[in-house]
Amino acid sequence: MEAARPYFDTPLAELPGFGPKRADVLAKTGIVTARDLLHFYPRRYLDRSTTTLVADLRPDGPAVTIVGTVRAMNTVVGGKMRFELLLEDERGGTIKGVWFHGVQWISRSFKKGERLAFHGKPQAFGSTWSLTHPDFDRLDADGPALDTGRIIPLYPGGQAFDRAGLSNRILRRLLYTLFKEHGLEIEADPMPPEIVQRYRLLDARVALRAVHFPKSADELDAARRRLKFDELFHLQLLLALTKGAREHVPGAVLSVEKGPLLQSFLTDVLPFRFTGAQDRALDDVLADVSSGRQMNRLVQGDVGSGKTVVAVAAMLHAVDHGYQGAFLAPTEILSEQHAANLARYLEPLGLQHRLLLGGQRKKLRAEYLDDLANGRAQIAVGTHALLEETVVFQNLGLAVVDEQHRFGVMQRAAMFAKGERPHMLLMTATPIPRSLALTLYGDLDVTVMNERPAGRKPIQTRVFSEKRRGEVMEFLKHQLREGRQAYVVYPLVEESEKLDLKDAVSGYEQLQAELRPYKVDLVHGQMFAYEKDEAMQRFKSGETDVLVATTVIEVGVDVPNATVMLIEHAERFGLSQLHQLRGRVGRGGEQSYCLLMADVKRTREAEERLEIMADTDDGFRISEFDLRQRGAGDFFGTRQSGLPDLKIADVVQDLDVLQQAREAAFALAAVDPRLSHPQHAAIRTAFQRATKGKGLGYAQVG
Repeated sequence: MEAARPYFDTPLAELPGFGPKRADVLAKTGIVTARDLLHFYPRRYLDRSTTTLVADLRPDGPAVTIVGTVRAMNTVVGGKMRFELLLEDERGGTIKGVWFHGVQWISRSFKKGERLAFHGKPQAFGSTWSLTHPDFDRLDADGPALDTGRIIPLYPGGQAFDRAGLSNRILRRLLYTLFKEHGLEIEADPMPPEIVQRYRLLDARVALRAVHFPKSADELDAARRRLKFDELFHLQLLLALTKGAREHVPGAVLSVEKGPLLQSFLTDVLPFRFTGAQDRALDDVLADVSSGRQMNRLVQGDVGSGKTVVAVAAMLHAVDHGYQGAFLAPTEILSEQHAANLARYLEPLGLQHRLLLGGQRKKLRAEYLDDLANGRAQIAVGTHALLEETVVFQNLGLAVVDEQHRFGVMQRAAMFAKGERPHMLLMTATPIPRSLALTLYGDLDVTVMNERPAGRKPIQTRVFSEKRRGEVMEFLKHQLREGRQAYVVYPLVEESEKLDLKDAVSGYEQLQAELRPYKVDLVHGQMFAYEKDEAMQRFKSGETDVLVATTVIEVGVDVPNATVMLIEHAERFGLSQLHQLRGRVGRGGEQSYCLLMADVKRTREAEERLEIMADTDDGFRISEFDLRQRGAGDFFGTRQSGLPDLKIADVVQDLDVLQQAREAAFALAAVDPRLSHPQHAAIRTAFQRATKGKGLGYAQVG
């Protein structure tokens, strides 16, 4: 006999009060079942837990809530048209509500004798008190007072919800009915009792009710803390189980000793010595690959810190032991740049690499695939084309994923499948604040490279307005006369009718005339791959003096002679983009400059971004600021990471809760790495629900 469906798994369309229209609007925001509605948390609250009598009002006092009965209404047409309503409280005190806008509509909205709650900041005119355009709630003659006399939840939704008859007032009543009639059917707290006690957590069922209908501010705080803990606990449990599963997976067996190819690369091929940070990163890699378990290491290095050379060294170590290497990059330009660097490093060692991109000629691609399958090429580099099923390695031992935040969990899993559990080295040039690192990369071992290669000077960054353009252009010409090269970056490819911005195409044409006899070239994302490659090669060889571009050159371009990065409409760029673009210069021994041209009419947020750019070139300081300004949800598309969505927790604001949840999750995973113990059945169910049934699966694929 089939088990009865839990009530809270019932689709909303089947419940009283939710017709197809309401259910459809809610479904578009991910609210499909009664359980989803329980976890539709308020965005903010109004504290109307206390009401004030008119007799107790004071001049210049705070905003108040006044409850009373409508005694009189009047539309005043002389002078400025307005609607006035007289509200009488329980002690006979009266206060006017006054509306100057929407008079015809508002005059039809009230009835004499109905009870209202007014909310606002009162003003005194002689002995008369009034509220201009007050917020108001109608009070039901019977039933619970859900709109005043308490802390009132306000939900997200906007006009779409209002049009479907889902105003905040109606949502409160629907939720109240749900708790009143079915609250006892909410599952018992799934969290292990020892965790609830250790971290002094409110009971989960109480927290769900209290986040919607708190009895006090203290109860609301406790409820929100508990629900944040649950979200972050499930997230950290996913990371803990993933990390635990990986630690038992054997990887390609390599020794810790450097082989002849790696030794020759470090001593003969490279024209410089590793920095201390590079040495430490390579030591971490060698320790991992010789441990007997599969390496899963993230290397965080600021722009220009030398991560790529460490990745090449790691792949050469694998080749020394009879394995192949793979280098996965998110864009064709970056893949081509890596391929060019690899050619320079591998040819003196007698090694071969192959570049795989989308849209390659079939014959050429077939040759490359055969070379990899038969071991004639030791290293492959490419975009997502590397992940296709047709790409087969003879013996893949180590895979590098560059700018790894642009790849999702399942894409990294596809890379795993290319060999017998190859070692994984993930790299990012976006320094990650600690709170986000614990969230996104809590399952990985992390190496931080925070040392600038020898001989490189800090980049000087300055902000200019349009009226100083002449000064900027003279400086640019001076650098060109000194034999240097420059980038000029625009936010658009072609002129937009909607945005008054300079574009790359017209900028290129203008600079060609203004900078004669210097050679100016253009590269942008709408060009064919071979056109972009040819333009980049001309710039790299020194044939071109100035490269006009869009953000297509944000990562991967390495031209040591380029000393100027001029960014037009810098106020339109995000901090991460600005920092990445700045990192395209300062790669040689000469002093480099980043010039930010910005509109005088810029927002305060844009002004703050430009200020932090001019103040520091420390990527970690910049990323901390960026995270605070933008919030974790936008920092870099965390949804593709495979992690659960956060509805109430914020990894920036709730770092203390995050650390406690991490401690609890990793402790639980240590004693029950499959959540298979009978006493953990409830938390297993809750975990699978939070991860949409994929949590234990992700713990397997990583």
